[in-house]
Amino acid sequence: MTTPYYIPETDVPLPPKNADVITTACDYCIVACGYKVYRWPVAGNRNGGPAADGNAFGAKFPVDPLGPWVAPNQHNIVLHKGQPYHVVIIPDKDTEFVNPNGDSSLRGGCIAQKCYNPQTPTRDRLKSPMMRIYGILQPVPWDFALDVAAEVAKHVIAKHGDNAYGVKTYSYQYIENTYAITKYALRHIATANFTFHDTPSDVSSTPGFRDAGFDNFGPSYEDWMNAETLLIAGTDPYETKTILWTQWIMRGIQNGQKTIFLNPRRTAGVAYAEKNGGLWLDVTPGTDLLVLNAIARIIVENGWQDADWIKRWVNNKWGSSSGFGQGTRNTPWQWRTTWGKFQVKGFDDWRKWILAQEESKPEVAAKIAGIDVEKIYKAAEMMAKPKANGERVKTTICLEKGNYWSNNYLNTASIGTLGVILGCGGRPGQVITRLGGHQRGGVNGGPYPTTKSPYKVPGRRRHRLDLDRWLTDGHVRFAYVVGTTWIQSMPASSDLEDAFKRLTKLNENQVRSFDKQEIIDTLKRRADSGGTVVVNQDIYLRNPIGNQYADIVLPAATWGEEDFARANGERRVRLYSKFYDPPGNALPDWKIVAMIAQKMGFEGYDWRDSNEVFEESCRFTRGSRKDYNVIRTVAKRKGMKAHDFLRTFGTHGLQAPLMLDGDKIIETKRLHDYNRTDLPETGPEGVSVMGKQIMAFKSHTGKLNLVKSPWGLWSDFYDFMQPKGDELWITNGRINEIWESGFDDYERRPYTQQRWPMNFVEIHPDDAAARGIESGDLVAVGSTRVPVQKDFNLGVKGDDMWFSGLMKRGHIELVSGQFSAVAMVTPAIKKGVLFTDFLKMDAPANSVTPRVPDPITQNYRFKIASGTVKKFGESPYKHKFDQMTFKRRDIV
Repeated sequence: MTTPYYIPETDVPLPPKNADVITTACDYCIVACGYKVYRWPVAGNRNGGPAADGNAFGAKFPVDPLGPWVAPNQHNIVLHKGQPYHVVIIPDKDTEFVNPNGDSSLRGGCIAQKCYNPQTPTRDRLKSPMMRIYGILQPVPWDFALDVAAEVAKHVIAKHGDNAYGVKTYSYQYIENTYAITKYALRHIATANFTFHDTPSDVSSTPGFRDAGFDNFGPSYEDWMNAETLLIAGTDPYETKTILWTQWIMRGIQNGQKTIFLNPRRTAGVAYAEKNGGLWLDVTPGTDLLVLNAIARIIVENGWQDADWIKRWVNNKWGSSSGFGQGTRNTPWQWRTTWGKFQVKGFDDWRKWILAQEESKPEVAAKIAGIDVEKIYKAAEMMAKPKANGERVKTTICLEKGNYWSNNYLNTASIGTLGVILGCGGRPGQVITRLGGHQRGGVNGGPYPTTKSPYKVPGRRRHRLDLDRWLTDGHVRFAYVVGTTWIQSMPASSDLEDAFKRLTKLNENQVRSFDKQEIIDTLKRRADSGGTVVVNQDIYLRNPIGNQYADIVLPAATWGEEDFARANGERRVRLYSKFYDPPGNALPDWKIVAMIAQKMGFEGYDWRDSNEVFEESCRFTRGSRKDYNVIRTVAKRKGMKAHDFLRTFGTHGLQAPLMLDGDKIIETKRLHDYNRTDLPETGPEGVSVMGKQIMAFKSHTGKLNLVKSPWGLWSDFYDFMQPKGDELWITNGRINEIWESGFDDYERRPYTQQRWPMNFVEIHPDDAAARGIESGDLVAVGSTRVPVQKDFNLGVKGDDMWFSGLMKRGHIELVSGQFSAVAMVTPAIKKGVLFTDFLKMDAPANSVTPRVPDPITQNYRFKIASGTVKKFGESPYKHKFDQMTFKRRDIV
């Protein structure tokens, strides 16, 4: 797909003064920097010139270092209305928000290269529907493919039930797409066999944090800059959300902010924070809650909690009881909070509990976490010790996947509770939130049918269905997979792939005809015999889900190829404008879903364009964090389409939730802001819904809940996962140069592929020396004891849920997994721990990750694994330095 060596362009054309100028935003991380697209025809060679009056920038070239220059990776040639056009895509130098001064990350700065161009490595974009016939994917017409998919699906549902139809899809893409997909799956198919790309079940990623009453994305970006102390748990924003770091957090550090990192790996962000008075809590994976609880214990022992704020904003027994224990208890939130393990009667009750926990003692926590106990005391002082003048420190807390994808409920409960006692909520520079991964493009078009799930937990309550277990047990007869690499992105991926192979390729019912009815009959027989029919919808043919196992592959259109809307990490809703034609017969996901739904006989999918989908979705956002319903209202008053009205706000967008005061749209800088003064005294206009989180917190009373986080509910699993013999901890994460799985950047950008030609694994020098490993060696990382939860536990006793209970009852199977990597020996990784890329497609770290969900939440523990690392040769990069480098990354 790419050349092995990056050969840079030496010059690119400048846009002429009359070039089309279109606004959009970066498609990658949650920050979503604002961009401008300059577009002009190739024909006629009417490029811009270097004089200020000769180009669209109005600048004389060469420009100053921070001027509107164009790099080779910011130029491409696309088709627009069937004709070739130049496009130059650069950060918006005029934007006031998100990425002021027009800064960009490495990923976003090269975003023009993702546009389809058959003369570049994007040439393998999917352009036509395909069907597997005689084991080979072959192009077929849209109606042919969709007729087969619909007829087989209707048969599966009629004969095997709604839950035999599975939907695995992204949660983050664009509003129009996610709304259409969830409307189809949850409202019309009404299957409980549904989940998103990063979970086995449709559940919250930060449940303990949410049970406390915090919204996942409350702050404005400026709050990161205005905090006096900032705790970052489970990520480095420099590596994963670069502009949030360089434009906001770094400015705060330069103004005196002290930043604390809670991570097992010393990255560039950690190094910068330490150099400027910050702190690195170098915890062993899985021990976050111990350190967080120890910090909370020190705070309350010294009386450093925000007592006045707690008195006003924290529930007592009666406040908690008004929210806990109501309703049927059939939602995850309800059964967690009525089970008796986590709720307290108020601050005094929680304080009594935390002081009674042996593991919350700083010395005990430090020993288990493998850190210097003095760091715990120092962190508590930095976050909570009053200043000399008696003022409180403005502390902000943020968490991300390294925290919540290990010990899911307890980590998120402990960090949420720490935020509660520090008063981190709704005040400038004093907030608590997720940092985020993907942008927020999810809008649910229907409710999840919890009562259809067969998976029970203590009492009469139900967990949401675990799609991975449901599939491996043979209950998924039809799988509709949209925009996700299901196999490698799930734990114990080698074992999961074995299940896919058994259910698809190894089933005797394989298509060997172009006759439509014969194909339909063959796939029906496969489903009836216990096999699985797979439809995969994506922009590239992904291996193995599409390339090997899909019976039908459908080509999707994506960023730049359709008008889409999406929100970023500060809830800023913007239009991502279409500026070129999708390749071949590719269609946007919402359109494909609508075509399938109509063939299934469902009504309400006769949308003519993406704007109509957006306008329909508006009412389903009312009261939510990205409530944009008033966009449709105001647009109609102006006689405009909602998309076109949103387009007028360019890269600024509108910061949701949005409310109306007459014809004025009121934006929301931060949630939980009980000091707001910009709301009309008459209350919100009828089309506006003032969600509780706008001026209070997400609980029945609008106050916060303190939540217990007992180590004992996790310790049996943690003990099993402890490295044995020659094993080490194995954790994973992202690096700056590659977004996600590299689905359209790493594999199709020669420079990035040259920099990272293979997966890597960081190993501490002491661990490397003991195993005879040097930088550049090829190593095998693996485990023969990867636990996989199988079957469905229908017990009603609490002990049956825990790992030891599952083992005792025969619900845990131990499987093997391995992946290869290039060793990088560095003291930046904690001794006893390996760090690798989280989703390298051809060497997935998830092959050794346990597929045993958190029993309280059904979220996976992606960051907790253990295994061996062994050298089996030298890589081509060990002695040649034209591709990989083994220099330390934790530099300032």
